[in-house]
Amino acid sequence: MTADAVPPEVTEMIAAGALFAVSHSGGKDSQAQMIRLRSIVPPDQLVVVHAPLGRVEWPGTLAHIRATIGDTPLILAPASTDLLAMVRRRGSWPTPAIRQCTSDLKRGPIERELRRYLKANPRFGGRIVSCMGLRADESPNRAKRPALKFSERNSKAGRQWWEWLPIHHWSEPRVFAEIAAAGERPHWVYAKGMSRCSCSFCIMATRKDLRRAARLRPRLAAEYIALEEEIDHTLSPTRVPLREIIA
Repeated sequence: MTADAVPPEVTEMIAAGALFAVSHSGGKDSQAQMIRLRSIVPPDQLVVVHAPLGRVEWPGTLAHIRATIGDTPLILAPASTDLLAMVRRRGSWPTPAIRQCTSDLKRGPIERELRRYLKANPRFGGRIVSCMGLRADESPNRAKRPALKFSERNSKAGRQWWEWLPIHHWSEPRVFAEIAAAGERPHWVYAKGMSRCSCSFCIMATRKDLRRAARLRPRLAAEYIALEEEIDHTLSPTRVPLREIIA
């Protein structure tokens, strides 16, 4: 089976009329996987889900998603809190090893809304393929993730839940090439020099990205710096304060 071949389990889920839920952050990888899925899955089996991150999200993200998904339904999955409030309450930032930002602000709310959507739309028979735009060459941990996995944790109450990474094997140049070939443009932050489109100031960001983000969003940078100094803990895994990184 070639790298671009659709796994037989996914083909069976398409034939069975399963729901394909596309997690979309607004970033290039989410956009590229949406382009691929539109060529594989019937339109009436597709839905896009986005976990809005409030003021820490890049401006224009929701508008960019809506502009690039066509008529595909869009589900919003808001969390009950935001990143800065969560950090202040805990007294520390998430880390690459303990990523409450992902579990509490993205994965949890998204799974909650997909359960609701499946229940409200019995035509899918409780079948769902949850799709994410994670790629192997982003990090060693992501390279180790299987491209397709049956979710025992979510396959309850009559649900059959698979997790699929449709562009896991794609390179970054291919991602941008597929977006261009589809006649689309990626989120505006890439043209401004950012290598990622996640939170404006991500715990996984390079120093270059943090500096660039501070120039693009100086007021938000000041909020982050004030919070770091308030709780005496910095968001960077290097443990260098943001004030020093962007100086």
